[in-house]
Amino acid sequence: MLSGFHHVAIIASDYARSKAFYTKVLGLAVIAETYRAARDSWKLDLALPGGGQIELFTFPGAPPRPTRPEAQGLRHLCFATPDLDAAMAELQAKGVTVEPVRVDEGTGARFTFFADPDGLPLELYEQAP
Repeated sequence: MLSGFHHVAIIASDYARSKAFYTKVLGLAVIAETYRAARDSWKLDLALPGGGQIELFTFPGAPPRPTRPEAQGLRHLCFATPDLDAAMAELQAKGVTVEPVRVDEGTGARFTFFADPDGLPLELYEQAP
């Protein structure tokens, strides 16, 4: 039935700020960018390494995302990296706050969290290429 992962959708509070974060800080390539006048809404399709995509939306009046305590629904978005230390250093050099490294009790892999401009939790998970 399922053939793979296609995309995850994110609603941003500030389109320009989030577009800059996902393209300049994370380095994702733009597939398409569309302004939808009827909704006064932007949609930005971004390519993830490995073939998936992020759809970045804006909607006027969208409520903020509930955080702590954690709400039901999508908990976080995780990206694989072959070198956690290098990825963390690159994010920190771009002004992104990164949490201390943790170790996955089940796999022994190292991981950390950071946030996008709206506080959406993003994870980096070290995985051999």
